[in-house]
Amino acid sequence: MSDPSQYTPPKVWTWNKANGGRFANINRPLAGATHERALARGRHPLQLYSLATPNGVKVTVMLEELLALGHAGAEYDAWLIRIGDGDQFGSGFVDVNPNSKIPALLDCSGPVPLRVFESGAILLYLAEKFGAFLPTDPARRAECLSWLFWQMGSAPYLGGGFGHFYAYAPSKIEYAIDRFAMEAKRQMDVLDRRLAESRYMAGDTYTIADIAIWPWYGGLALGQLYDAAEFLQVADYKHVLRWATEIAERPAVKRGRMVNRTFGPLEQQLHERHDASDFVTRTEDKLQAQG
Repeated sequence: MSDPSQYTPPKVWTWNKANGGRFANINRPLAGATHERALARGRHPLQLYSLATPNGVKVTVMLEELLALGHAGAEYDAWLIRIGDGDQFGSGFVDVNPNSKIPALLDCSGPVPLRVFESGAILLYLAEKFGAFLPTDPARRAECLSWLFWQMGSAPYLGGGFGHFYAYAPSKIEYAIDRFAMEAKRQMDVLDRRLAESRYMAGDTYTIADIAIWPWYGGLALGQLYDAAEFLQVADYKHVLRWATEIAERPAVKRGRMVNRTFGPLEQQLHERHDASDFVTRTEDKLQAQG
Protein backbone atom coordinates (compact mmCIF):
# COMPACT_ATOMS: atom_id res chain seq x y z
CA MET A 1 0.00 0.00 0.00
CA SER A 2 1.50 3.33 -1.07
CA ASP A 3 1.81 6.36 1.20
CA PRO A 4 -1.49 8.29 0.77
CA SER A 5 0.38 11.60 0.92
CA GLN A 6 2.45 10.56 -2.12
CA TYR A 7 -0.40 9.42 -4.33
CA THR A 8 -0.93 11.20 -7.64
CA PRO A 9 -4.01 10.08 -9.59
CA PRO A 10 -3.20 8.72 -13.07
CA LYS A 11 -4.81 10.21 -16.16
CA VAL A 12 -6.99 7.10 -16.50
CA TRP A 13 -8.13 5.07 -13.49
CA THR A 14 -7.77 1.29 -13.73
CA TRP A 15 -9.20 -1.39 -11.48
CA ASN A 16 -6.68 -2.85 -9.04
CA LYS A 17 -8.24 -5.95 -7.53
CA ALA A 18 -5.64 -6.02 -4.76
CA ASN A 19 -6.54 -2.63 -3.32
CA GLY A 20 -7.05 -3.99 0.20
CA GLY A 21 -9.79 -3.23 2.68
CA ARG A 22 -12.45 -5.39 4.25
CA PHE A 23 -14.69 -5.49 1.18
CA ALA A 24 -12.03 -5.69 -1.52
CA ASN A 25 -13.14 -9.17 -2.56
CA ILE A 26 -16.64 -7.98 -3.56
CA ASN A 27 -16.01 -4.43 -4.76
CA ARG A 28 -15.85 -4.02 -8.52
CA PRO A 29 -16.56 -1.29 -11.09
CA LEU A 30 -19.10 -3.41 -12.98
CA ALA A 31 -22.79 -4.14 -12.52
CA GLY A 32 -24.66 -7.32 -13.33
CA ALA A 33 -24.57 -10.92 -12.19
CA THR A 34 -21.37 -12.88 -11.67
CA HIS A 35 -23.06 -16.28 -11.38
CA GLU A 36 -26.36 -18.05 -11.88
CA ARG A 37 -28.38 -18.49 -8.73
CA ALA A 38 -32.15 -18.49 -8.39
CA LEU A 39 -33.74 -16.90 -5.36
CA ALA A 40 -35.71 -19.01 -2.90
CA ARG A 41 -39.42 -18.31 -2.46
CA GLY A 42 -41.48 -18.89 0.65
CA ARG A 43 -45.20 -19.03 1.29
CA HIS A 44 -45.86 -15.47 2.42
CA PRO A 45 -46.99 -12.49 0.32
CA LEU A 46 -43.70 -10.65 0.84
CA GLN A 47 -40.26 -12.08 0.11
CA LEU A 48 -37.32 -10.17 1.57
CA TYR A 49 -33.70 -10.76 0.59
CA SER A 50 -31.42 -9.02 3.02
CA LEU A 51 -28.80 -8.88 5.76
CA ALA A 52 -29.02 -7.10 9.13
CA THR A 53 -26.97 -4.07 8.18
CA PRO A 54 -28.61 -0.75 9.08
CA ASN A 55 -30.29 -0.65 5.66
CA GLY A 56 -31.58 -4.18 6.06
CA VAL A 57 -32.83 -3.53 9.60
CA LYS A 58 -35.00 -0.67 8.35
CA VAL A 59 -37.18 -3.08 6.39
CA THR A 60 -37.41 -5.90 8.92
CA VAL A 61 -38.37 -3.38 11.61
CA MET A 62 -41.02 -1.95 9.28
CA LEU A 63 -42.46 -5.39 8.57
CA GLU A 64 -42.51 -6.35 12.25
CA GLU A 65 -44.18 -3.03 13.11
CA LEU A 66 -46.85 -3.66 10.46
CA LEU A 67 -47.49 -7.15 11.81
CA ALA A 68 -47.74 -5.74 15.32
CA LEU A 69 -50.52 -3.46 14.06
CA GLY A 70 -52.41 -6.50 12.75
CA HIS A 71 -51.62 -6.22 9.03
CA ALA A 72 -51.66 -9.92 8.09
CA GLY A 73 -50.69 -9.05 4.52
CA ALA A 74 -47.30 -7.96 5.82
CA GLU A 75 -46.30 -11.56 6.62
CA TYR A 76 -42.94 -12.23 5.08
CA ASP A 77 -40.15 -14.66 4.45
CA ALA A 78 -36.71 -13.17 5.09
CA TRP A 79 -33.89 -14.86 3.19
CA LEU A 80 -30.27 -14.28 4.13
CA ILE A 81 -28.02 -12.61 1.57
CA ARG A 82 -24.40 -12.94 2.64
CA ILE A 83 -22.87 -9.93 0.96
CA GLY A 84 -19.35 -10.87 2.04
CA ASP A 85 -19.74 -14.04 -0.05
CA GLY A 86 -21.13 -12.17 -3.06
CA ASP A 87 -24.71 -13.52 -2.85
CA GLN A 88 -25.94 -10.14 -4.11
CA PHE A 89 -24.32 -10.84 -7.49
CA GLY A 90 -26.38 -13.96 -8.14
CA SER A 91 -28.63 -13.73 -11.20
CA GLY A 92 -31.84 -14.04 -9.19
CA PHE A 93 -30.91 -11.24 -6.82
CA VAL A 94 -29.80 -8.98 -9.67
CA ASP A 95 -33.22 -9.53 -11.28
CA VAL A 96 -34.82 -8.10 -8.12
CA ASN A 97 -32.23 -5.37 -7.59
CA PRO A 98 -30.02 -4.47 -10.57
CA ASN A 99 -27.90 -2.41 -8.17
CA SER A 100 -26.86 -5.56 -6.25
CA LYS A 101 -27.44 -4.05 -2.81
CA ILE A 102 -29.52 -5.29 0.08
CA PRO A 103 -32.36 -5.10 0.93
CA ALA A 104 -34.57 -6.19 -1.95
CA LEU A 105 -38.26 -7.05 -1.77
CA LEU A 106 -40.63 -9.08 -3.93
CA ASP A 107 -44.33 -8.46 -3.36
CA CYS A 108 -46.03 -11.67 -4.51
CA SER A 109 -49.51 -10.72 -3.31
CA GLY A 110 -50.71 -9.91 -6.83
CA PRO A 111 -50.86 -11.91 -10.07
CA VAL A 112 -47.35 -10.78 -11.03
CA PRO A 113 -44.53 -10.39 -8.47
CA LEU A 114 -43.53 -6.76 -8.02
CA ARG A 115 -39.95 -5.86 -7.17
CA VAL A 116 -38.97 -2.98 -4.90
CA PHE A 117 -35.37 -2.05 -4.15
CA GLU A 118 -33.58 0.67 -2.18
CA SER A 119 -34.50 0.72 1.49
CA GLY A 120 -36.22 4.11 1.41
CA ALA A 121 -38.36 3.06 -1.54
CA ILE A 122 -39.32 -0.16 0.27
CA LEU A 123 -40.37 1.75 3.40
CA LEU A 124 -42.44 4.18 1.36
CA TYR A 125 -43.99 1.35 -0.67
CA LEU A 126 -45.00 -0.58 2.44
CA ALA A 127 -46.30 2.54 4.21
CA GLU A 128 -48.54 3.37 1.26
CA LYS A 129 -49.60 -0.26 0.72
CA PHE A 130 -50.76 -0.69 4.30
CA GLY A 131 -51.65 2.91 5.18
CA ALA A 132 -49.35 3.00 8.19
CA PHE A 133 -46.43 5.02 9.57
CA LEU A 134 -46.88 7.76 6.97
CA PRO A 135 -48.99 10.82 7.85
CA THR A 136 -51.84 11.76 5.54
CA ASP A 137 -51.95 15.43 6.50
CA PRO A 138 -49.97 17.23 3.76
CA ALA A 139 -47.72 19.20 6.10
CA ARG A 140 -46.89 16.22 8.31
CA ARG A 141 -46.40 13.97 5.30
CA ALA A 142 -43.98 16.48 3.78
CA GLU A 143 -42.03 16.62 7.06
CA CYS A 144 -41.88 12.83 7.23
CA LEU A 145 -40.69 12.44 3.64
CA SER A 146 -38.15 15.22 4.06
CA TRP A 147 -36.52 13.36 6.94
CA LEU A 148 -36.78 10.02 5.12
CA PHE A 149 -34.86 11.41 2.18
CA TRP A 150 -32.48 13.25 4.51
CA GLN A 151 -31.44 9.84 5.78
CA MET A 152 -31.03 8.43 2.28
CA GLY A 153 -28.75 11.31 1.33
CA SER A 154 -26.86 11.60 4.61
CA ALA A 155 -26.11 8.03 5.68
CA PRO A 156 -23.58 7.35 2.90
CA TYR A 157 -21.33 9.94 4.58
CA LEU A 158 -21.69 8.06 7.85
CA GLY A 159 -21.30 4.55 6.40
CA GLY A 160 -19.28 4.72 3.21
CA GLY A 161 -17.45 7.78 4.48
CA PHE A 162 -16.78 7.71 8.21
CA GLY A 163 -17.40 4.02 8.78
CA HIS A 164 -15.23 2.93 5.89
CA PHE A 165 -12.20 5.05 6.68
CA TYR A 166 -12.47 4.70 10.47
CA ALA A 167 -13.20 0.96 10.68
CA TYR A 168 -12.58 -0.81 7.38
CA ALA A 169 -9.92 0.90 5.24
CA PRO A 170 -6.58 -0.95 5.06
CA SER A 171 -4.74 2.10 6.38
CA LYS A 172 -5.74 5.01 8.61
CA ILE A 173 -5.84 8.25 6.64
CA GLU A 174 -6.07 11.24 8.96
CA TYR A 175 -7.58 13.58 6.38
CA ALA A 176 -10.34 11.13 5.42
CA ILE A 177 -11.22 10.25 9.03
CA ASP A 178 -11.25 13.91 10.07
CA ARG A 179 -13.36 14.88 7.07
CA PHE A 180 -16.05 12.29 7.68
CA ALA A 181 -15.96 12.45 11.49
CA MET A 182 -16.75 16.15 11.18
CA GLU A 183 -19.66 15.39 8.86
CA ALA A 184 -20.97 12.58 11.08
CA LYS A 185 -20.97 14.91 14.07
CA ARG A 186 -22.64 17.65 12.05
CA GLN A 187 -25.41 15.21 11.10
CA MET A 188 -25.83 14.14 14.71
CA ASP A 189 -26.19 17.81 15.63
CA VAL A 190 -28.88 18.21 12.97
CA LEU A 191 -30.80 15.34 14.53
CA ASP A 192 -30.22 16.54 18.08
CA ARG A 193 -31.62 19.97 17.31
CA ARG A 194 -34.67 18.48 15.63
CA LEU A 195 -35.32 16.03 18.46
CA ALA A 196 -34.99 18.81 21.03
CA GLU A 197 -38.26 20.17 19.66
CA SER A 198 -40.02 16.98 18.61
CA ARG A 199 -40.56 13.54 20.17
CA TYR A 200 -40.04 11.83 16.80
CA MET A 201 -38.50 12.97 13.55
CA ALA A 202 -41.75 14.02 11.89
CA GLY A 203 -43.58 15.23 15.00
CA ASP A 204 -45.38 13.46 17.81
CA THR A 205 -45.96 10.26 15.83
CA TYR A 206 -43.57 7.42 15.02
CA THR A 207 -43.17 7.15 11.23
CA ILE A 208 -41.04 5.67 8.47
CA ALA A 209 -38.67 8.60 9.03
CA ASP A 210 -37.80 7.18 12.45
CA ILE A 211 -37.64 3.64 11.08
CA ALA A 212 -35.17 4.78 8.41
CA ILE A 213 -32.95 6.93 10.62
CA TRP A 214 -32.83 4.80 13.76
CA PRO A 215 -30.70 1.85 12.51
CA TRP A 216 -27.95 4.26 11.44
CA TYR A 217 -27.99 7.16 13.86
CA GLY A 218 -29.77 5.46 16.73
CA GLY A 219 -27.25 2.64 16.43
CA LEU A 220 -24.43 5.18 16.52
CA ALA A 221 -25.90 6.91 19.59
CA LEU A 222 -26.28 3.57 21.40
CA GLY A 223 -22.70 2.51 20.68
CA GLN A 224 -23.64 -0.18 18.17
CA LEU A 225 -21.90 1.22 15.09
CA TYR A 226 -18.19 1.04 14.20
CA ASP A 227 -17.15 0.98 17.88
CA ALA A 228 -17.01 4.77 17.49
CA ALA A 229 -19.19 6.06 20.36
CA GLU A 230 -16.28 7.45 22.38
CA PHE A 231 -14.43 8.77 19.33
CA LEU A 232 -17.46 10.77 18.17
CA GLN A 233 -18.62 11.63 21.73
CA VAL A 234 -22.14 10.51 20.91
CA ALA A 235 -23.27 10.87 24.55
CA ASP A 236 -23.25 14.64 23.96
CA TYR A 237 -26.29 14.31 21.70
CA LYS A 238 -28.75 13.86 24.52
CA HIS A 239 -31.94 14.28 22.49
CA VAL A 240 -30.78 11.72 19.93
CA LEU A 241 -29.92 9.35 22.77
CA ARG A 242 -33.38 9.81 24.34
CA TRP A 243 -35.06 9.07 21.00
CA ALA A 244 -32.76 6.15 20.17
CA THR A 245 -33.34 4.52 23.56
CA GLU A 246 -37.11 4.86 23.31
CA ILE A 247 -37.25 3.27 19.86
CA ALA A 248 -34.86 0.48 20.86
CA GLU A 249 -37.40 -0.65 23.47
CA ARG A 250 -40.19 -1.22 20.94
CA PRO A 251 -40.88 -4.99 20.69
CA ALA A 252 -41.08 -4.86 16.88
CA VAL A 253 -37.71 -3.12 16.73
CA LYS A 254 -36.16 -5.78 18.93
CA ARG A 255 -37.50 -8.46 16.60
CA GLY A 256 -36.55 -6.61 13.45
CA ARG A 257 -32.92 -6.28 14.57
CA MET A 258 -32.66 -10.06 14.90
CA VAL A 259 -33.77 -10.96 11.38
CA ASN A 260 -30.97 -11.88 8.93
CA ARG A 261 -28.45 -11.12 11.69
CA THR A 262 -25.22 -13.13 11.50
CA PHE A 263 -23.18 -11.43 14.21
CA GLY A 264 -23.43 -10.68 17.92
CA PRO A 265 -24.92 -12.96 20.60
CA LEU A 266 -26.34 -16.17 19.16
CA GLU A 267 -29.70 -15.66 20.87
CA GLN A 268 -30.09 -12.42 18.87
CA GLN A 269 -29.38 -14.04 15.50
CA LEU A 270 -32.27 -15.24 13.34
CA HIS A 271 -30.62 -15.99 10.01
CA GLU A 272 -33.93 -16.57 8.21
CA ARG A 273 -37.44 -15.69 9.27
CA HIS A 274 -40.42 -17.62 7.90
CA ASP A 275 -42.84 -17.54 10.83
CA ALA A 276 -43.36 -15.47 13.97
CA SER A 277 -42.49 -18.53 16.05
CA ASP A 278 -38.96 -18.50 14.58
CA PHE A 279 -37.99 -15.82 17.11
CA VAL A 280 -38.54 -18.42 19.82
CA THR A 281 -37.48 -21.65 18.15
CA ARG A 282 -34.95 -20.90 15.39
CA THR A 283 -32.41 -18.41 16.77
CA GLU A 284 -28.83 -19.56 16.35
CA ASP A 285 -28.39 -20.56 19.99
CA LYS A 286 -31.38 -22.91 19.68
CA LEU A 287 -30.27 -24.35 16.34
CA GLN A 288 -26.72 -24.96 17.49
CA ALA A 289 -27.94 -26.61 20.68
CA GLN A 290 -29.98 -29.00 18.51
CA GLY A 291 -26.82 -29.90 16.60
